[in-house]
Amino acid sequence: MKLARTSPERGPVEIVVSHGGDWLPLNGLPGYAGVGRVADLVGEEELRALAEAVERHGGDLSPVDFDPATSSPLADRDADIWGAGLNYRRHSEDLEAQQPASGPGSYLRPGGCLIGNTDHIELPSQSKRVTAEAELGLVIGTACKNVKRDEWRSVVAGVTGVLDMTAEDAIRENPRYIPWAKGFDTFCSIGPVLVTLDEFPDGFDAVRISTVLNGETVASATPASMKYDLGYLVEYFTAGRTLAPGTVLCTGTPGATVISPGDTVRSVVEGVGILTHPVR
Repeated sequence: MKLARTSPERGPVEIVVSHGGDWLPLNGLPGYAGVGRVADLVGEEELRALAEAVERHGGDLSPVDFDPATSSPLADRDADIWGAGLNYRRHSEDLEAQQPASGPGSYLRPGGCLIGNTDHIELPSQSKRVTAEAELGLVIGTACKNVKRDEWRSVVAGVTGVLDMTAEDAIRENPRYIPWAKGFDTFCSIGPVLVTLDEFPDGFDAVRISTVLNGETVASATPASMKYDLGYLVEYFTAGRTLAPGTVLCTGTPGATVISPGDTVRSVVEGVGILTHPVR
């Protein structure tokens, strides 16, 4: 199953759910009128109930004219967005930094930096070197704490794509500036859809994640190349703290690219979708 949010350009933003090859309005299903938060849908029981509602009533609804290429941010505006840094060797080489040995780099970013698919990335005057990087995102489905590495799938509802921007000159000066360097307006895109874990029965080691600049693939790899795998990341970010449903864990990038006004940058995650953003 897939979930997404429609673009405000086509009226009020609403959640849509996949049904066959169509997209259905969530609020058209019995019991779902007024539901607007992804966090309220992604628990194990909630997803099961939603799948049953779609199966039972989907044929009674008219499909929505929805194109994931113009989706709104998937993450709820109040959701925590955690990120893992330097999780691929290539990105460590981008920053001329050594991969951390005791755990990944990490940061927490504000929801105010989110943009919808195809929205412009606005380069801030406070930085002279902004980079963009594609990532795989994990969406937490149930409130959880101290999750064991081999049980990570029990708390993750699904995956999504991420395009993550960074004021790289700031963190080259001092790595402690990471939250500041990632919190500018328009510095994060999440989507275009959430794909539930059952859509990936063979796991994620072969899912390719690519950073693409002006049509050229700058960096590309699969989670098999991560230093810290998906289970480790869930264990790491839930250690000693409770993550709420809807929390997004950005799992690191195979490589970043410097972006400039006039560029178009993409995050491509196989089996999930494409985020496309012009830069100005």
